[in-house]
Parts: sequence; C-alpha cells; structure tokens
Amino acid sequence: MSTPLSADIASSHQNASQDASRPRALRFFRCQCGRAVFFSNSRCVSCGTALGYEVSTGLVIPLAPVEIDTWQQFGQPNALIYRRCANLDTPSGCNWLVPATIDMSANAPFCLACQLNRTVPDLSITENGRLWGLIEVAKRRLVSSLLALGLPIEPKPSDDSSHGIAFDFLSPTLDQPQVMTGHDEGVITLNIEEADDAKREKIRAAMHEPYRTLLGHFRHEIGHYYWDRLVRDSGWLEPYRMLFGDERADYVAALKQHYENGPPADWRQHFVTSYASTHPWEDWAETWAHYLHMVDTLDTARSFGLQANQMDFEIEPFTPEALWRSNTANGEAFLEFLNAWIRITAVMTELSRSMGQPDFYPFALPHPAVAKLHFVHSVVQNAPI
Repeated sequence: MSTPLSADIASSHQNASQDASRPRALRFFRCQCGRAVFFSNSRCVSCGTALGYEVSTGLVIPLAPVEIDTWQQFGQPNALIYRRCANLDTPSGCNWLVPATIDMSANAPFCLACQLNRTVPDLSITENGRLWGLIEVAKRRLVSSLLALGLPIEPKPSDDSSHGIAFDFLSPTLDQPQVMTGHDEGVITLNIEEADDAKREKIRAAMHEPYRTLLGHFRHEIGHYYWDRLVRDSGWLEPYRMLFGDERADYVAALKQHYENGPPADWRQHFVTSYASTHPWEDWAETWAHYLHMVDTLDTARSFGLQANQMDFEIEPFTPEALWRSNTANGEAFLEFLNAWIRITAVMTELSRSMGQPDFYPFALPHPAVAKLHFVHSVVQNAPI
C-alpha cells in the first residue's frame, strides 16, 4: 500500500489534471519576480530567490525563510512550512521540499525521491559526485512523472522484501568489476557509468541501439517493478499474456538467444524496440518506458503552451482498430494522446535534424506495439493508490 503522503500526492496530481489538455506534470514555472524557472532549479538565476519543488502539487515554488532551516511559499504567510531536502547541498543538488509537519525522527529530512535511495556512489571519488548529480536529475524526473500518474510509490522498508522501491547506484570495483543495471523485487541497480555520456554512447553503438539514455534506464527498470506490483497477481495477468506472451518462458534462455542471435527479422512489425522481442517481461518494460517517454514529452510541450492539434502538420492518425480493445472507455482519449505524440515527435525530429543531431524519436510504432501501449495506459489508469 502507498504511504499516506504518496496517496495524498497522487490525489492532488490527479485532481489537478482532469482537463486532458493540461499537463499532468508541469515543467515550466515562474519565480516571484516573474522570470521563468524550471523543474530542477533550486534558485532563480535572475533575482536569487530560493526555489523548491513542492511534491504534493507538482509545482516549483519561490521560497521565503521562516525560521532556521524552514521555509514557506514567497508572499504566502499562511502557507505550509517546509524543510529543504537534506541532499540540496550534496552533489545530488535536490531541490525538493519536505513538509515540516512530517516526523523526521526516523529519517533525516530527505524528500520522497531521496528516501528511495538505498546505496549512493562513493563520494570520496571525485568523479562519482558528478555522475550521481546526473543520476538524481533523471531519477527525480521519473518520480515526478510517476506521482503525477497516480502510481503507488514508496521506499522499501529494510525488513520487507515484497513492497517498495530501493535504488542502488553502484560503480565497478576491483572486487566487482561488472555492475549490471537491472531490477529485482523492487531493488533497482544502476551502473553509475551509464551517467557518463561517452561510455554510454560507446555501449549504445556496440549494442546497435538507436536510443540509450539515463532516464530511459530508469523508466525501463521501474517498468519491471510495476509489472510485479500491478499485473503479476491481478486480473490483468491473462490479458497481458494474450498481448505480450507468457512470461513463464525461460528468461535466461531468452536472453542468451537474443544476445547470440539478435532479434527476429520481423521485430519491427510487432515490437517497439528490438530488445522488446527478447521476452514478454522485456516487452512490457520497453513498452512501459515508451509510455512514460510519451507522457512526459507531451507534458513538457503542454507546459510551454505547445498543443499538437494546433500544429500545421498532417499525419495519418491511428484509429480504434490499433487499440488493445477498441470498445474501452478510454480508447478515444488514448488515441488523441497517441496522435498528439506522433505530431510532436515528427516536428521535434525535424528540429533535431536542423541542428545536425540524431533523430529525436528514432522509432516507428507498429499496430501491435500501439495495442500494448494502450494496455499499459489502461493498467496505469486503474492502478491502486
């Protein structure tokens, strides 16, 4: 079950996003001085006002000091009082706020996102601080999206292996020369070298992947967690198997087959990526990650006033026959969301090309992948809080 705090957060975000044209997770804000500020800002570069991400509303707010180490929204003397996350002055640079009413006896004043950390990099190694900072920027963006979608999210208790999320950010050592990024019962391990652009690009090229990002890793691995949480022991399991395949197939053998022989020749007709063809678990995780890509990209566009239906750009829209089930109550809204994504990414790809950069979204969505995305959307909409 979610903690009371995460339940309240989910409810606040859901209530704030009933209008489908509004972003669930805002990415553009204003300081008290009127200048633009953004999701990761902890201080306004124009006037110097302290800023903090208010988790329950999903807003970056300007702050005024109240007493020692306590703050409230600028110009709102009756507003809630906050502490700033204890990771603000670490390489993490966390700008999230913690309500001052929360009991800090068990935990130092770490925000919800930082409470998910179980292992952080060894900061006695200078380079690790830079990599950890990049990791945390991606992780906070992930967590903010999950909260905005109303998904259950809470730290894993030390004495409970069946619920909650824990992040282990590890680097290769002489004793452990290989660190595998992956998920196991809510524990997400990330090789911090994935935060190094040069090393990650080398891996991407070696693996023949069109797209490999730090944020993408987070979205993929958290997808495994939510499969366990939302699908495995639920009524969604059988329809999942009909769409994605039977996850009881030998996973180790499937990975061996993929890495030795590559994906099937026709994978583009069935899957969102080649890796999704490896096993039904990986198909779910890749589809889940793409769904989060779509949601956050459209939220960002809408935060800046970009509406796909106002773009002078024609596409061949997906229609109900591409859906998982064409008669679902959410089908029309999902198609509107999907086709908005197609318009936005087509324009963004042209913008990327104009700068000589790789395509913004180097994927095509076959109808079977769209059906799976609709299934993920349906699971998310019915996720327990």
